[in-house]
Amino acid sequence: MKTVRWTACVAILASASSAAPAQAQEQARATDTDQDIVVTGQQQRSQVSSEGSLGALGERTALETPFNVRNYTAQLILDQQSETLGEVLENDPTVRITQGFGNQSELFVIRGFPLAGDDVALDGLYGITPRQLVSPELYDRVQVLNGSSAFLFGAAPGGSGLGGGINLTPKRAEKTLYRATASYAGDGLWGGAIDAGTRFGEEDAFGFRVNGVYRDGDTAVDEERRSVRVVGADFDFRSGPGRFFLDFGYEDQRVYQPRPQVRLANTSLAVPSVPSADANYAQPWAFTKLRDIYVLARAEVDVAPDWTVYLAGGMRDGREDGDYATPTVTNSATGAATQARLFVPREDNNESGQLGIRGKFGLAGTTHAISVGGTLVLAENRNAFASGGYRSASGAVATTTPTNLYAPVAVPRPVNLPGSGGDLTNPPRATYTEFGSIFASDTIGLFEDRVLITGGIRRQKLAVESFSRTTLARTSRYDRSATTPVVGVVVRPNASFSLYGNRIEGLVQGPTAPTNGTILNPGEVFAPYRTTQYEVGAKWEIRRMTATLALFRTEQPNGYSVGTPTPTQPAATTFVVDGLQRNQGVELGFNGEPTDWLRIIGGGTINDAKLRRTAGGLTDGNDAIGVPDYQINLGLEVVPPFLRAATLTGRLVQTGHQYLDATNRQRLDDWTRFDLGMRYILVANEHPITLRVSAENIDNRRYWASGFGGYLLQGQPRTVKASVTVEY
Repeated sequence: MKTVRWTACVAILASASSAAPAQAQEQARATDTDQDIVVTGQQQRSQVSSEGSLGALGERTALETPFNVRNYTAQLILDQQSETLGEVLENDPTVRITQGFGNQSELFVIRGFPLAGDDVALDGLYGITPRQLVSPELYDRVQVLNGSSAFLFGAAPGGSGLGGGINLTPKRAEKTLYRATASYAGDGLWGGAIDAGTRFGEEDAFGFRVNGVYRDGDTAVDEERRSVRVVGADFDFRSGPGRFFLDFGYEDQRVYQPRPQVRLANTSLAVPSVPSADANYAQPWAFTKLRDIYVLARAEVDVAPDWTVYLAGGMRDGREDGDYATPTVTNSATGAATQARLFVPREDNNESGQLGIRGKFGLAGTTHAISVGGTLVLAENRNAFASGGYRSASGAVATTTPTNLYAPVAVPRPVNLPGSGGDLTNPPRATYTEFGSIFASDTIGLFEDRVLITGGIRRQKLAVESFSRTTLARTSRYDRSATTPVVGVVVRPNASFSLYGNRIEGLVQGPTAPTNGTILNPGEVFAPYRTTQYEVGAKWEIRRMTATLALFRTEQPNGYSVGTPTPTQPAATTFVVDGLQRNQGVELGFNGEPTDWLRIIGGGTINDAKLRRTAGGLTDGNDAIGVPDYQINLGLEVVPPFLRAATLTGRLVQTGHQYLDATNRQRLDDWTRFDLGMRYILVANEHPITLRVSAENIDNRRYWASGFGGYLLQGQPRTVKASVTVEY
């Protein structure tokens, strides 16, 4: 198997050899300086930026921003051969990637709080991004904003994002570009990508760019297979005071026999030993299929000097079909487990929009950057579900079947058990969400903008309706409003250094008390969850390098049931929102090129995530589930002086211990992963041909990567990748 991987990599890199004759002929006519210019230009393309759009505040440079922000560029995605959004964010020391509860969706843990794929923004709009799995090749930038962002982008409709947010920027035509890539990964995942664009018309007013991706084959996990088909296109018109953009995206992602997460039957069990790195304990009939189509339009018009009116809107139509089977370990020593099954068809129809005006003016020795606007997100989710009926040799049907973590037992696909999961062929409406907001802010500049003070406020309405999957009648309605302010300060003693601080809040819809026989307040709707974040930090820019330091503290309310026995109901409980999770820590980041031959991407995070005011005080002071005490990511790229056309790459990813349960009995060991790689640039007729080869988890280490949400997620095995890119 290993020989197959390396042989395939050699084969794909050898495909570039056809450029050798052209290269030799060109070298006979060109000087070494011409070659060096092309090579150096390729190597110096930016991979990380600390500036970009901040939602309601608009575009800001790194030193003007009172928040910790990073942008990973399309060049990094290409250089690192990233195939999912999670692979891009493996560069980030403040983020850890896990999966949704029981499915294959990527879930991002930022500052110890989850960000679901449903709550990743696209060009500042929620609800438009493909959910669960996202191909990064369509996007020019992947922006990570650390900390709460209810003012900047509004409340996320999926109810996550209290620790940070992610915003994707589509690729758009800036110049004429023709790029083709052939790729290989895993044990036979072959593919290719195209990226082409140009500008045309009078003064290049029109732009067009198209991207396409295709991959299909076996991954490095035994018996797991993936298929990816992605197309994206952008049209734009830029003339005079106006800029108009239209973006289209289509994604079809399929995973067959995906390795699932693992649960433990109870908190008295020890964390089981990790299976072999490429082990797969999935059922052969398990799968996930995701299809998303989105359209996004944006218009910006400069109505006066330094004043811009903007309007944006988009929609997404999504379809998910998944057959999932999560093992639940009952004996940690032997690996004995049971496996249930859940089949889920789901459809999403979302619309999202925003409008506003931004501008600047001076007054009495001060400057003012004003932003006023509003947003609206409408999301309809239709879904159904069916449990699996496993038929034994005797003909009896059960909801679970025996298996083993270390010796999985394959069984036939179970039958769908009858129940209240709705129509599987035509999923009924389950929820309808309407989130609307208005906002206003002013950034006041003092002392020639050496001091910037930002104040803002957003009024948000959160309305959610739930429906019965059988009767189709509305079962509950949630309609609450909340106001989230922001205060930020930036002090710039000089042009390359700044100090900053902020107080900002997060906002998600509050919980509804469960409905069962013991809850005394069933269906009670609670006010929206609000988190308060305090942060101070510093930023330093030198040459092409940015260093950041941030200290943060965030508190999130939690709900739980409290025993309130009555004479007639001794087991009665009342659902309350009185718990608290407090996360505080330090973040240190380095991104850029301190020298012409060295690039650094990474840093470290220390996060002290504690539980407070828990039910009965039983777990007060314990570590929060699935939040590592420290995280380190350090990526290095070196151009050796003896081989200037080559770039040697390496990355270390280290994660501290974490707990699987609130009692802190089930502890996951810390883990370390090493990646190595190399890029080499050939020049043919003044056009670069880039060869890449890399190996992630180079020593094929086995480890539990995450325990977030009470699920064990195993780290990926050694994954070899290779690609060839030809660019004109």
